[in-house]
Amino acid sequence: MAVWDPARYLQFADDRARPFLDLIAQIPTNPTTIVDLGCGPGHLTKHLRAQWPSAEILGIDESAAMVDRAITDNFDPRANFDVADVVEWAPHRPYDLMISNAMFQWVPDQFGVIDRLLGHLSDGGAFAIQVPNGHDAPFRTVLAELAATEPFAESLSDVRPFPRLDAEDYLRFFFDRGFRVNAWETTYLHVLAGDDPVFDWIAGGGIRPYIQALPADLREQFVTELKRRLAEAYPRHEWGTLLPFRRAFAVATRH
Repeated sequence: MAVWDPARYLQFADDRARPFLDLIAQIPTNPTTIVDLGCGPGHLTKHLRAQWPSAEILGIDESAAMVDRAITDNFDPRANFDVADVVEWAPHRPYDLMISNAMFQWVPDQFGVIDRLLGHLSDGGAFAIQVPNGHDAPFRTVLAELAATEPFAESLSDVRPFPRLDAEDYLRFFFDRGFRVNAWETTYLHVLAGDDPVFDWIAGGGIRPYIQALPADLREQFVTELKRRLAEAYPRHEWGTLLPFRRAFAVATRH
C-alpha cells in the first residue's frame, strides 16, 4: 500500500478544497447519511457538515495516517472515520450520498467498484465524484518522460500512469444505469508560490508511486531532475507560478 503524508497533502488545502465545494454545490438531494470515499485527512468534512448539518457522516480511507489525522482534526460527534480500501469496502447500510473527491483515479477498475457501490445507494440517493483529468498536462508529460530514462526506467516500468478520465465517460456510465446525471469539466488556474511549487503540488499525490518505487539511492537524483524539468515547463512570474489543472465532475441521482 502506498504511503500518504497528510502534512504534505494539506500544503495546498484551500486550492484542493475548491473542486469539492463546486461538487457539493451541485448535489440536488438532502442526505441524512453520507459516506466520503477516500476522505484523506478529513479537511473537507466541515464542508459536508456546513451543507447538511444533521447528516451522519462516515469517512473512509485506505491510509491509516490519513484517518488518524482526520480523527485528530475533527470534533464532530456525528462524523466517524475508518480505515478501509474502497475496492473491498461494503457498507452495512444504504447511504443517501456517496461522495468522492480526487480518489477514484487511483482505482484501476474504478467503474467496476462504483457499479458495486451503487447497489448500496438508497432510493433517491446521489453519487458524486470528482477526479483530476490532466492527462495532457505538462507535469504529466515531464513525469512520464523522466520515468522512461535511465537510471530510473527499470525501477519505474511497472508504475501505472493515471488514466484519461473525461466527464463524458461518467455521464455515459451513470445514464446507462438509469440515473439522472449532471457532468462537467473545469480547469482551475492555481497561482502557486515557492521555489518548486509544481513539484510541491504533485508531491502530495501524483508522484508518490514513482518515488516509492525507486531504490533509496536514486530518489534524490530523480527529485532533483524532476524539479529542474518542472521549472522549465512552468516558468515563474513575478506574481507566482501558474498551474492550470483540469478536473472532471459528475453527480448522478437515482430516480
